[in-house]
Amino acid sequence: MISFDWAMKNQLRNKANFEILEGFLSELLRRKIVIQHIGESEGNKTDKDDKTNRVDILVEADGKELVIIELQYDVEYDYFQRMLYGVSKSIMEYIATGDPYSDVRKVYSVNIVYFNLGSGDDYVYHGTTTFKGLHTKNELQLTDAQKKMYAQKHVPDLYPEYYLIKVRKFNKKQIKDTLDEWIYYFKTSQVKDDFTAQGMNKVREVLAFEILTDEERKDYWAKIEAKRIRDNELESSFMDGEAKGRAKGKAEGKAEGKAEGKAEGKAEGKAEGRVEEKIAIAKNLLKLNISIEDIANSTGLTKDEIENIINK
Repeated sequence: MISFDWAMKNQLRNKANFEILEGFLSELLRRKIVIQHIGESEGNKTDKDDKTNRVDILVEADGKELVIIELQYDVEYDYFQRMLYGVSKSIMEYIATGDPYSDVRKVYSVNIVYFNLGSGDDYVYHGTTTFKGLHTKNELQLTDAQKKMYAQKHVPDLYPEYYLIKVRKFNKKQIKDTLDEWIYYFKTSQVKDDFTAQGMNKVREVLAFEILTDEERKDYWAKIEAKRIRDNELESSFMDGEAKGRAKGKAEGKAEGKAEGKAEGKAEGKAEGRVEEKIAIAKNLLKLNISIEDIANSTGLTKDEIENIINK
């Protein structure tokens, strides 16, 4: 299937395909979601310079609700603040000066990240805002009048909610429910025949790779190769961190020079391996008649390096 980030940029903003995001959000929020509008955002750029490391869209659902859906590949250590900023910005943009505060829109921040954000053993996290008494520990509740005014039952219903899906933590061999079917798709770009999650039939219908035009396929593979490079770099960084931690413990008491020599040799070997991988990817993209400029943007190789590959 087409990867979800590609679909968000190209197919899912088409009203005819709203059913796909409606299905995912319905499984995540555990209620039926109807999308009324999908807005443009900075992350929707599809020009040749776009590296697809981040994709975000703003969804208007069920009349007054806003849903920010964001995919993030590259490590951002301040990503928690980014989530807060995105929600705050959306709230401010959708209320006019002088409007009553009761018109503030409910916002859901749905974040699909492909790096290790925070520390925890789960792969789906949900955050809400609650108020608890310092002395009684009881949770603050809405009065009957406020429930009628806001058309909500609980205080957290008035505030933004955050969903964080850590794709790297998901074990694709253990699918527990229909939400996991969606996360399996996010991780593998595959949909199994027995998947029954809401929206999956539409995914099978409109996100199959074979429906792309030849030009779309070339562009798609260029973006996929670029994503693979980033994934490998993230994986290497993650593995290096673990390996260095183990090596540090074993290296205690050993000569400092010997340890440094091993580290330098390991780093040089990995660097050479990454260059060879980029060259292999460039060769595959050349077979697809993708331009040298696009290959350079996707792999990080220089134009001269790519031309040397062609001339060999």
